[in-house]
Amino acid sequence: MCGPLGVVGRGPGRLAAARGAPLNCRAVSTTFRGILLRTYTPKAGEIERAWRLVDADGLVLGRMATEVARHLRGKHRPTFAPHLDTGDHVVVVNAAKVVLTAGKGDDKFAYRHSGYPGGLKKTSFSELLEKSPEELVRRAVRGMLPKGTLGRQQLAKLKVYAGPDHPHAAQSPEPLELASAKREG
Repeated sequence: MCGPLGVVGRGPGRLAAARGAPLNCRAVSTTFRGILLRTYTPKAGEIERAWRLVDADGLVLGRMATEVARHLRGKHRPTFAPHLDTGDHVVVVNAAKVVLTAGKGDDKFAYRHSGYPGGLKKTSFSELLEKSPEELVRRAVRGMLPKGTLGRQQLAKLKVYAGPDHPHAAQSPEPLELASAKREG
């Protein structure tokens, strides 16, 4: 229930109402130097999704995964909202040529559990890179997305392929250069 002049509780909205600014109880607002600001939330029809193509040949896995997760979430856009899926579709090719640094291939493990007692299985990253490089890249990106329904929705827009070919030519993905993910030296 709204308080006097449509104000609930404490915070910047109360300050705006105290100054006489009309305030709707349902709208999210804040003040900046006495000016009432409305929080922008993009509508579903306003979100335009692009297709991006990442060539993982020679890229460091973690650095590449952070940039891919950033584009899947939509953090590169000015209309980013943390509670909505505003990101692009990302196609990663040459996942088998991704680079693991500092001996992480043998030191890091991917775990899975069968659900039965004693059913914990672990696979080293180097073994996973040989057998299923798509899964290695998908796991790295998944760890950098939000947990829950929103993260699963964003992860569904990731397409990973071990080789240079992909079936998404009809979407004409734009190449995404990740200079910060290249291996140094």
